[in-house]
Amino acid sequence: MLRIDEELTAKALRPGVERMFELSAGKIRALDPDGGGGSPVFTVDGRYTARGWTEWTQGFQVGSALLQFDATGEEAFLDLGRSQTERLMAPHVSHVGVHDHGFNNVSTYGALLRLHREGRIDGRDRGAAELALKVSGAVQAARWQRTEDGTGYIYSFNGPQSLFVDTIRSCRSLAVAHRLGHVLMAEHDERVDLLERLRQHAHNTARYNVYYGTGRDAYDVRGRTVHEALFNVNDGRFRAPSTQQGYSPFSTWTRGLSWAMLGFAELLEFESDDVFAEAARATCDFYIASSPADGVPYWDTGAPGVAHLDLDAPADPFNAFEPVDSSAAAIAAQGLLRLGRHLGDERYTQAGLTVARTLLAEPYLSADSAHQGLLLHSVYHRPNGWDQVHEGQRVPNGESSMWGDYHLRELGLYLLRLEDGPYYTFFGGVA
Repeated sequence: MLRIDEELTAKALRPGVERMFELSAGKIRALDPDGGGGSPVFTVDGRYTARGWTEWTQGFQVGSALLQFDATGEEAFLDLGRSQTERLMAPHVSHVGVHDHGFNNVSTYGALLRLHREGRIDGRDRGAAELALKVSGAVQAARWQRTEDGTGYIYSFNGPQSLFVDTIRSCRSLAVAHRLGHVLMAEHDERVDLLERLRQHAHNTARYNVYYGTGRDAYDVRGRTVHEALFNVNDGRFRAPSTQQGYSPFSTWTRGLSWAMLGFAELLEFESDDVFAEAARATCDFYIASSPADGVPYWDTGAPGVAHLDLDAPADPFNAFEPVDSSAAAIAAQGLLRLGRHLGDERYTQAGLTVARTLLAEPYLSADSAHQGLLLHSVYHRPNGWDQVHEGQRVPNGESSMWGDYHLRELGLYLLRLEDGPYYTFFGGVA
């Protein structure tokens, strides 16, 4: 169980955040700025490699440069983020085959629009960013499957039968497009309300991908999540839980849990909603209860080797049984902090600060300039065996992921903004 430090403050973490951004600068510069080798996904022997699946990580690479500028004021990173957005991100705006618009486009075009609205940059990107975000939100909302009750969800790249828990963070693209006054135009010029689709997707994610320990879920544990919910596409009925990247449908893939924690907390900041609030609280409570003492989870709570590990001790990335996933911790920490601030609940706030402290120090923060990763001990796809296991080790460790690095930077920016403001939200450009 996470051992929460009730005395920790964001101010006390500032030296660690500043050191992280100092290290981050060189790691951003070390990446291919032109994306010629494909989107960097995860490291092998400390070097970023691509895996052509859906190019879902490119926005994290480009967005990292913009976060670096935001945190440090170094103009070179603004120039890099702007040029990469212009050259690399347009295909992501109209990509009809994925559920990742909130990752790619809000992290880039959304960041530029927010920085302009805050008066940090000039307005040369404003028109292009607004148009890109409008189109992105509508394209994402068009990837729609109906359920038996007449509502629906944004379906994953697996197909219309598939509702992924991580898609909750793509609701951001619908939210921003809605705030920009946009709608999805459907057959016969039907105007589809993007905010309503956001609500329906989020409610169905809360209903089918999050468990609450009562009623239908009396057999299960409150706050547990499942990666994928499967539906009958003929009549929209829910059929079964499933997973692509977790150990089983009846255990919790912790990065999916973290996406739910942060996704629902962010949506709650965007719009007050009892369903968002309960899903956020339940998932955050489960994370606190199921994580090791320092707040870095193992990759899946039900993976068989977890039985050999002491969850009352700090996580051990070099154990012989199961890998940790530091990227899940970076995502979860921000979710805990946002929920704590929104609810005025210090338990969540202090839990988030405790996890952040762990990640801002060794063995998670990468101080080796020869290693392109910033956050060590991340895993990608354990069931597919995509993660490197080094000689002499039994499980993956020592490597980084682009989403883990991005979310550590985003967590660092969030902590700085708690001290200096203005408060950082995904909808800051259209608030």
